[in-house]
Amino acid sequence: MPITVLLVDDEPLVRAGLRAVLEAQPDIEVTGEAADGAAVVPLVRRLRPDVVAMDVRMPLLDGIEATRAVLGSVDPPPKILVITTFENDEYVYRALRAGADGFLLKRSRPAEFVHAVRLVAEGESLLFPAAVRSLAAEHADREYGDPAARRAMERAALTEREAAVLRLMTRGMSNAEIAAVLFVGTETVKTHVSAVLAKLGARDRTQAVIAAYESGFVSPG
Repeated sequence: MPITVLLVDDEPLVRAGLRAVLEAQPDIEVTGEAADGAAVVPLVRRLRPDVVAMDVRMPLLDGIEATRAVLGSVDPPPKILVITTFENDEYVYRALRAGADGFLLKRSRPAEFVHAVRLVAEGESLLFPAAVRSLAAEHADREYGDPAARRAMERAALTEREAAVLRLMTRGMSNAEIAAVLFVGTETVKTHVSAVLAKLGARDRTQAVIAAYESGFVSPG
C-alpha cells in the first residue's frame, strides 16, 4: 500500500511542486490538497491520509491550530509534518509542542522531502537536533525549566538507562545509533524508548524531546 499524503499550503505553486515531487515516487500517493488549516480536519476524516504535510503559517487557521484540531478530533490521527521557511520560527516550536511529528524547511531538496514523508509515516520523528536546541534556547525564558514540566519529569522517575536514552534522543539519534552508543541491541532501545514515552505521557519522540528541554532535563545550550 502506498503512503498517502494530504498537502496543506496556501500557495498553489508550493502545493503543485510538492505534489510533483511526491507523485514521482512509486510508494507515495497524494490524495488531497487544502489551501488553509481550516479545511484539514474534514479532509483528514474523509481521506484518512497517513501523513499531512502542512505549512506552519497560513492566513485563516495556521499549522499549529490545525495540528491541535487534527490530534484532538481524529482517531487514529495521521502523522503531521510541518513545512516552514525559517528554522528558528516560533511557529515551528509551537507546532512541535502541539504534537507535530517533525518539521522540514521549504528550501530542502526534493529527496529530503520524500525521505521526511517516509520517515514520519514509519513512526519516526523528524528532528534536526541543532535547530531544536536553537528553538529551545530562543524560548528558554518562557519554556525552559518550567516548574510544571520539571515536576512531570520528576514524577516520570526514569531509570538510569531510560535517562541515557532520552539524552541521546535529544541529539536526534535513531534507535540504531543509540544502540551503538550504549552497546545494546536495537530491540532493547525500542523497549527503553517506549518506556520513556509512556512515563512522560508523550505521543512520540518529538514530544519527549520537547519535554526534556522544557523541564531542564537537558540544557538547550
